[in-house]
Amino acid sequence: MIHRPLWLLAASASMLATTPNAFAQAYPVKPIRIVCTLAAGGGVDTTARIVGQGLTESWGQPVIVDNRPGAGGTIATEAVVRAAADGHTLLMTSPGHVTAPSLYKLNYDTLKDLAAVSMVVSSPSVLVVHPALPARSMKALLALARTRPDELLFGSSGNGSPGHMTVALLAMTAGVRLVHVPYKGTPPILTDLVGGRISVAASSVVSTMPHVAAGRLNALAVTSAQRSVAQPQLPTVAESGVPGFAVDVWYGLLAPAEVPREIVSRLHEGIAAVVARPEVRQKLLASGLEPALMAPEPFGRYLAAEVAKWAKVIRGAGIRVD
Repeated sequence: MIHRPLWLLAASASMLATTPNAFAQAYPVKPIRIVCTLAAGGGVDTTARIVGQGLTESWGQPVIVDNRPGAGGTIATEAVVRAAADGHTLLMTSPGHVTAPSLYKLNYDTLKDLAAVSMVVSSPSVLVVHPALPARSMKALLALARTRPDELLFGSSGNGSPGHMTVALLAMTAGVRLVHVPYKGTPPILTDLVGGRISVAASSVVSTMPHVAAGRLNALAVTSAQRSVAQPQLPTVAESGVPGFAVDVWYGLLAPAEVPREIVSRLHEGIAAVVARPEVRQKLLASGLEPALMAPEPFGRYLAAEVAKWAKVIRGAGIRVD
């Protein structure tokens, strides 16, 4: 047995007790990489770049945005799951994160292998219809759908996409039958909706409202739990005859599960400070993104509830990816 002086043992214990906090205070010690589940130019990428720039200014370490789209975000997610758990590789993701377990065969556990850091923003979707459709409200649209089952076409950016999930949940909740038409991206959806080849879609405020302002589309409601900051005159779907309905398109930050809690807390606090800046808030709102900060613990509970919620929708609607 090796005998050490009591003062040395006490010093060692003190160092062990303070090491996590010291590590958190030193973080970050090198560039941070935010891996995005979707391509450049969309909400995930925009959120990562705006927040990343703010963190760079606050912490003096570069924040690099790494876009790895494909397979519903699972490629980017797996890369972060396998990364070192030191807080320098993070994931910016979206609702596809909580639908992936029911749509793909994953090599990771969505909830156990990642730690929730912060929900950052939400991007309200607007339910829009072609002006020729005799429906000027949600109640009128649902009444029409009940008289014309399997006739009204709705578009989305692909099987399992947020737009697909949103309208599928609406149809299930309201007891109507709509026909899904998948597209490759938002522009072709809106082209066909404006052209009258499809009747309904749920898409972002930024992409839809210029068409609404020009009279090419009619906006019926926002799908989020709360009214949109940008378009407060639009009611929510829940206010329009479908009580309890809420689908929020959110973007949030995750980390490998073993990242120290002190680092997770420091990250969330850093993001909260960035989003609180007036110039950052203005930049987000101009991009159709509304601050929706959620701390690690409630964000983790929200993710678990959403995984369960969408698993039921996917089973009930028979949704499969191509």
